[in-house]
Amino acid sequence: MKIVNKILYTSSLLSLLIGFNSCESYLEEENPSEITSESYITESTADELVVGVYEAEREVYKDYESMFFGTDIFTSQNALYNYNALNEYYNLNSSSDGIEDIWDNNYSVISKANTVINRYENEINWSESNLESKASGIAQAKGLRGLAYYNLVQQFGGVVLTLDEINSIDFSYTRSTEEEVFTQIIKDLEDAIPDLESNPDFGRFSKRAAQHVLADVYVTRGYKSFGNSTDFTTAAALAVSAIDSYDIRSQSYAEVFDYGNQENDEILFSIQYSSGGESDDHDNDKQGLFMNQVFNYVGIERTTSTYGESLTGKEIMPTDFFYALFDDNDTRDDATFFRVLFATEETSYTSDNGIDPISIGDTIIYYPKNSLETADLNDKLNRYYVYQPGQYTYDAVTENVDGAIYQYTNNFEKTNFPIFKKFNDVNSLGTDGGERDTYVFRVAETYLIAAEAYLEAGNISEALKYINLVRERATGVANYYTSLDIDDILNERALELAGESNRWNILKRTGKLEERINLYNPHVINHGTFDDATHLVRPIPADEMELSNGSLVQNTGY
Repeated sequence: MKIVNKILYTSSLLSLLIGFNSCESYLEEENPSEITSESYITESTADELVVGVYEAEREVYKDYESMFFGTDIFTSQNALYNYNALNEYYNLNSSSDGIEDIWDNNYSVISKANTVINRYENEINWSESNLESKASGIAQAKGLRGLAYYNLVQQFGGVVLTLDEINSIDFSYTRSTEEEVFTQIIKDLEDAIPDLESNPDFGRFSKRAAQHVLADVYVTRGYKSFGNSTDFTTAAALAVSAIDSYDIRSQSYAEVFDYGNQENDEILFSIQYSSGGESDDHDNDKQGLFMNQVFNYVGIERTTSTYGESLTGKEIMPTDFFYALFDDNDTRDDATFFRVLFATEETSYTSDNGIDPISIGDTIIYYPKNSLETADLNDKLNRYYVYQPGQYTYDAVTENVDGAIYQYTNNFEKTNFPIFKKFNDVNSLGTDGGERDTYVFRVAETYLIAAEAYLEAGNISEALKYINLVRERATGVANYYTSLDIDDILNERALELAGESNRWNILKRTGKLEERINLYNPHVINHGTFDDATHLVRPIPADEMELSNGSLVQNTGY
């Protein structure tokens, strides 16, 4: 049973028990009134508190800008002269859009996890027969709290560690060091693993999911000055435990992302959505990410389009570098992109060179993987638009092809690129909301964590084994890599995990962020100088700085 069914049931109860005031910052939170007395929570209803932690995770994994902007494989759909602080860094400050969300959304998870731990340990009378449920609830809360702190420390460096349920307002909180936060994350996850289920209901945080996260934590700490010499070998062992002999070749990449196969064996942890319940339960807007506004094209009508709707204010697109990573035999290309868009209404296209009648199902726009010869291009432009590699960014095509019916200057949409397919929600017509689950961790990523950990530990043969299995599923070619460096792993992660794992965090931890954005992100290239003393962390949100009355110290350069 998916945990979303529990989320539907408990939303009204949780609003009474542990309501979170969205208009206030997390650390201002005030414990609700007597409604939260322990008489409302018994061992039979206690799991509703745990479900509330999962519900809070939804917003964490909608912080798309912090995960993808300002990286080598994603950039802005806007013109090069248009600035976005998280994508281009140079105007980034403590009031920039998206900064407060990272902080608030993760601390919301932490707040609710702390409530679970306190109530489970101190306020609920547990019968002997339910002690396993008690241990499981605490383990889930600690695991998700550790994950939330891991999200925070990678973005901000040292943050405020709070491990108790908040019962009063406190304005004098201070930041722990980055090392102290890592220590607490590891403790939370190590405490959680023994009592987490190996195969819980789908959507619950499992033992293997916690091992996956802990492996990633150890890899990240291994690069730090305060890391231990054994961190990479520890990470590799944890990754192997999380893989648990699962062979990713048992299903194709396309099958993993098939809409009817969302509860499949490769998924370690996902954020749950559903067609029923409250509006939030079917408001997964990720399908609108990495796409332009397709109903700007003639023949694609908004309310009948199966492609969804672009997210307003989050106009992210892949870079040319990302598209070029896909070899011709890489099946992930077809599963990741729509390279052809089809008409959803009958209409016609008219230009000075003629009229093209359009029927439902006709090709409207084509993005060939490899550039077409001139004669082939000219022929196709009499039936639909064609945008070739290198022509995807804002207003990249400015010259029409003489005599062709489809004229580039007539296209209202200024940014034209192969939009993402793998997050598409077939049940959501003409909207950016949807019911598809969000994959947080897949075993394919665990393979790549193992490869990175083994590489950094100096065990090249084991590193090659894990990365080559990922590549083999995608291309059918065994033992593709015969040598390996960190750039190979970053490229394979891009191909396998684009739009899933936090690309910014990965580039930061491997020391490749500045190099790669300067090479591959067109907006960064044209907008100033990256400063690793400043830009390797985000600014502490302005509201938090103000509320702390001077007790919080801002990150350098902000």
